[in-house]
Amino acid sequence: MPAGRSTGRSTNAGAPPGPRARRRAERRRRLRRTLLVSATAVAAVAALWTAWPEAKKTTAADRVSTDPRPADDPGRASRSSGGAHGSPVPGTAASPPAAPKPSASSKAPVPATGTGSFTASTRSGQPQGKGTARRWRIEVEEGSGVDPNTAAQAVETILGDPRGWISDPAHGFQLVGAGSPVDFTVKIATATTTDKLCEVVTPELVGETNCRAGHDVVVNLKRWQEGSPQFKGPVEEYRALIVNHEVGHEIGRGHETCPGPGKPAPAMMQQIKGLLGCTANAWPYDGKGTYLSGPPVP
Repeated sequence: MPAGRSTGRSTNAGAPPGPRARRRAERRRRLRRTLLVSATAVAAVAALWTAWPEAKKTTAADRVSTDPRPADDPGRASRSSGGAHGSPVPGTAASPPAAPKPSASSKAPVPATGTGSFTASTRSGQPQGKGTARRWRIEVEEGSGVDPNTAAQAVETILGDPRGWISDPAHGFQLVGAGSPVDFTVKIATATTTDKLCEVVTPELVGETNCRAGHDVVVNLKRWQEGSPQFKGPVEEYRALIVNHEVGHEIGRGHETCPGPGKPAPAMMQQIKGLLGCTANAWPYDGKGTYLSGPPVP
């Protein structure tokens, strides 16, 4: 090759690169930096995305595990659901307070006094028993809290029971409504009114007893609602004893006493004064139609 003539390329490795080579090298460096930064960012985002659920679990677990109170501490539940004062977490519903349980002592007491006025039942029924029906009506003292028609139905059921007085074919009964003529009246009265109607003077019987006054069968509201401590059985059975005993007087029966230890007390026994060894019983007759009698009281 002739001296001084150039081919456009350098064969000297130590010679500095030309402008075009420098530009190409700079572009390659910038591209590598861009790719490196992008790859680093992608890896960081991926790592953060993978670790985020675990971070949330750890945070919730830390809140529970660092609470020093026992699991059944009510304050712990308040804290975990919304802070130191039990405030609900925003966006969650607060649990309503539990409704108070009714107290066993919330039953209304039986009124000891009333107005002295009576309201008659409007119910009427068919004759019961084979004998001539004695017509009767029920009246309830105002302020007693007893519904006259409900009480009339209860007494009608008692008088119509085959263990009652209709077991004797000589007797019969019929419920009539207000305004109709009657042979006797069943009155449910407060203890104070009962004492007045029955002229109770015996101290241990004041406020406690029932009676028949004239043609009124007077039922003490306290005994109607609570029964008697001497009578072992449901209050409905004791109501039957009241009705059968006092209506027994109305049809001419006198008092009887206990026939012997372990035997049923006669319905005409004053069982409120004690059973004398007999067992409590509400009915004049047993299921076979046998009269449950006892020695008469002089």
